[in-house]
Amino acid sequence: MADSSEFFYPRSRYYGKVKPENLIFNANLQEFAQRVSYISNLETGGKLPPEVAYQEIKVLWKQLKHTKKQLGIGKNPFQDEENNAAS
Repeated sequence: MADSSEFFYPRSRYYGKVKPENLIFNANLQEFAQRVSYISNLETGGKLPPEVAYQEIKVLWKQLKHTKKQLGIGKNPFQDEENNAAS
């Protein structure tokens, strides 16, 4: 394996509508899920107190929400380019 980050932070293929903001959010969402998994495993294994695990996940969640807001994901969930072209 050429890059250790590929091992620690594997990425899955994106199957949704290909737009820059969707790709960025998907990458952030995958990183969030991976980090939550690590934190959960550390807490389950007794290496991290539950309160610390909760606080770390809460910080990650707030970062993800901030990214979603910055990218404008979900502002008009029922309106896309096809609907705009038909109008």
